Amino acid sequence: MMHSNEPTPTNLSYDDPTVSTPLNELIVRAGGDPNGSDARFIREMLVTSLKLLQDGRDRGELKLMAASMKELRHAFRVFARYPHVRKISIFGSARTPEEHPDYSAAVEFSKSMALRDWAVITGAGDGIMKAGHIGPGRESSFGLAIRLPFETTANTVIEGDPKLITFRYFFTRKLMFVSQADAVAVFPGGFGTQDETFEVLTLVQTGKSSMIPIVLLEGEGGTYWRDWSKFVNDTLLGSKFISPEDRNLYYIAKDAADAADHVQRFYRNYHSSRFVRDDFVIRVRQPFRPEAIERLNDEFAVLVRDGRIEQRGALPEEEDHLELPRVVFTHTRHKYGLLRQLIDRINEFEPADPD
Repeated sequence: MMHSNEPTPTNLSYDDPTVSTPLNELIVRAGGDPNGSDARFIREMLVTSLKLLQDGRDRGELKLMAASMKELRHAFRVFARYPHVRKISIFGSARTPEEHPDYSAAVEFSKSMALRDWAVITGAGDGIMKAGHIGPGRESSFGLAIRLPFETTANTVIEGDPKLITFRYFFTRKLMFVSQADAVAVFPGGFGTQDETFEVLTLVQTGKSSMIPIVLLEGEGGTYWRDWSKFVNDTLLGSKFISPEDRNLYYIAKDAADAADHVQRFYRNYHSSRFVRDDFVIRVRQPFRPEAIERLNDEFAVLVRDGRIEQRGALPEEEDHLELPRVVFTHTRHKYGLLRQLIDRINEFEPADPD
């Protein structure tokens, strides 16, 4: 029989006045409002930190949690300076030489995205990461570097820029790659590239990340994604480890221009989405005709748990982008590959005639 070595904690809750009062005083000293809507989360983080003392966590665990929190705070502060710029994360090998077709395609693609007013996020190294910065240039580039024994410096494009962030941990770095990206583009690479590719696919497939376009591309004459697709179809789908609709979550582009067009097309009418309780809310730029909504109900009824897909204004609980029309339905929280297909269908519709 196993016995826990953890100490029995005393009650420590941010709802307890003996705890919340000094915490609120700290919030005020930091320039915050203890009665504000965000103060609860600050109190939760402070109380959670204090509970680590009761848990008897060792120094290594405390160092990991403290360092990761500091990394995330700094990274969010950097990105917060550019809230209205759409960003695309580019993954790919650090070993790709400059004369390789993949490198040229990455330069062309990232330049094309910058010309469409997008900024580019890469891992700040050489190879595809450097190519992804050469295209847009330093001004439209973000770098998320990782401290490794054999990769300790950033590429010459982003080195010394305030938009270069260096991480100690892969998990905090990957969180920023996904959380700050409105799209992801992947070029051929090794274990790290595949890890990043399947991570973002898994997050979107399970609804743990916002729906974004994920485009796979390479230079002229390459077979990397054709071979990868064969593995996905023959082994993953063939063994029923994934569902057929999961293949809608990614797009294998013909070339750099096709990849840029695919990303841009995703935002033709779609703006953003979120859950409000059990309702999935899709914000769109323009409303469309009633017959288009009927088509969505006919094609995607399997995604609706209760009721129907409706077009309406903002829900009472929403606080941002209130001016945009919505497509709303109670989602089953399954089949996110079909949800991607629904967004593609929305982008095909022509806007409703103005009144």
